[in-house]
Amino acid sequence: MPAPLGRSNTATEDRDGSISIVSDAWRSRVDFKGIRYVTSSMSRALRDGVSIYYEYDESEDGGTPVVFVQGLGYGRWMWRWQREAVRDAFDVVAPDNRGTGQSDAGLPPLVPRLPRKLRALLIFKLAGYSIGGLAADLEAVLEDAGIREAHIVGASMGGMIAQRYALEYTRAKTLTLCCTSHGGPDAAPVPEETQEHIFDVPKGASERETLRHRMRPAFNDRFTNRNPHLMDRIIEWRLEQDATEPAREAQATAVLNFDVSDRLSRLRVPTLILHGTDDQVVPAVNGRLLKEAIPDARLEYIEGGSHLFFIEDAARVNEELLAFLDEHE
Repeated sequence: MPAPLGRSNTATEDRDGSISIVSDAWRSRVDFKGIRYVTSSMSRALRDGVSIYYEYDESEDGGTPVVFVQGLGYGRWMWRWQREAVRDAFDVVAPDNRGTGQSDAGLPPLVPRLPRKLRALLIFKLAGYSIGGLAADLEAVLEDAGIREAHIVGASMGGMIAQRYALEYTRAKTLTLCCTSHGGPDAAPVPEETQEHIFDVPKGASERETLRHRMRPAFNDRFTNRNPHLMDRIIEWRLEQDATEPAREAQATAVLNFDVSDRLSRLRVPTLILHGTDDQVVPAVNGRLLKEAIPDARLEYIEGGSHLFFIEDAARVNEELLAFLDEHE
């Protein structure tokens, strides 16, 4: 049950008539329409001296925890639509990947000061920034939270972490893989046009302008044009929660060196693959390649969906996700 309001707590009324109570250590959401309680705790797991931050939303129904794993450089904000959709029926775990949000970067102090090329060489040798290392961070989080099994949901790099996690550890009850690939030479790479756009930042661009420019291929123009205020808010969330530049580079190195294509036939975890047909970052063919590699996997294409289709078409994605989770509860 939520604690009473006190000096250290603040309450705000949401559009749906619910009250959000926020304190320094936890957050409770009281829905007076359905009489539901969701309490969020904020914790840290430790692996190899690196502190990994995570939030744990405990639902009244107490379903098997759903773990949301973010993409390259992105903060917890990217899953807010899905997190809200499942939190009444399922516990939710939302970690910050190493170097992102409130998690430690685990990088030597000199790394941010090095020239980019030299920094890249050093980063390549950091085990914590392999996909295997990031999966080990996730295992540390679930161990710290006392979770024996969980539904793992990952997008883009988060989908890669989810695959590696399910191959290496035993807590994955299901996998939901969004806009991701199995890596390796057989995977369809990021299109050259997209890469050129991401790196061709206009001279003199501010940090906000740079984020907006680099993010453009991940959304459909139609969505961004129709939702200017949301796009502004996403930029603010990114400034607050996203990875530092050195950590982002380290995560990018992990993605480039990821390849589990020859191991996925061993997976025996129910798997849902979701991919947008108009993904300009991780081409849609990667969804089919994953389906062919993972036994009994189910593939659902989101027609016209971009790389971040789970934001653009959240209602459809939430429906697919909840149906899949309920099927395997």
